[in-house]
Amino acid sequence: MITKISALSAAVALSAAPAYAGSYVNIESNTGIAGGDYKSTLVETHYGYEGVVGENTTWYVQGGPAFDFQDGGEAENKVSGKVGATVAVTEKTDVYGEFSVVSDDDWEISSADLGIKAGVTYRF
Repeated sequence: MITKISALSAAVALSAAPAYAGSYVNIESNTGIAGGDYKSTLVETHYGYEGVVGENTTWYVQGGPAFDFQDGGEAENKVSGKVGATVAVTEKTDVYGEFSVVSDDDWEISSADLGIKAGVTYRF
């Protein structure tokens, strides 16, 4: 399992690229560790599109297959997606938000995991 995590981490690091308006591919790996014990790694392979609204706002939508590697188990095939936006509130400060969804192992959205992320970025 550690070999899989290392390989996935290297792939994610090598796939990083600067953002631009238009279509893109995003591969993201999220690993869960609780109390020092490995729980799972979710690898999302998304196709996305981003655009601009006005002078200060960018948005994106992305989705595709996801693979959930549970500790001691086989990978579960899922589907996931995200929608988000960033607003420049000053020259150095952005506010952002994201809504995400990950299906269960039968690709059903009705029992999906939902997530909400919000934050502020300040540049020095």
